[in-house]
Amino acid sequence: MSDATTLPSASLFRRLAALFYDSLLLLAVLFVATALALPFSGGAALRPHNPFYSTYLLIVCFLFFAWFWMHGGQTLGMRTWRLRLQRTDGKPLTLWHIVLRFFCAIPSWGFFGIGFWWMLFNKRKLTWHDQFSETRIVQLEKNPGA
Repeated sequence: MSDATTLPSASLFRRLAALFYDSLLLLAVLFVATALALPFSGGAALRPHNPFYSTYLLIVCFLFFAWFWMHGGQTLGMRTWRLRLQRTDGKPLTLWHIVLRFFCAIPSWGFFGIGFWWMLFNKRKLTWHDQFSETRIVQLEKNPGA
């Protein structure tokens, strides 16, 4: 097995494929979160532009990714595509790195995905949120025993 700092960076295709898998799972989680919120809101959560509901869903999204990243550095989509989140220096992830990564990923997507496309021009293949959070997504080796 390779040292964590020598693993290659994941390709844009693999990152997007894993993100697609994760988005399907996250959508299901958001449906459940909405169902749990409805009895407390009298249906008000479904009104457009409700700041409490939007904030609630943002927190649910953060908790979804943070839990997976803090417990092994892999979401289910990342595990499927053999990807892992790690710090650029190889040390364990902290909550601060995860908070930075999550909230910096929002503008990465928000500007037509330019924060993701940036990795095609970065010699270390880092996205905007990789750079700001001092993390990166690595491609894991194939497990010959599996």
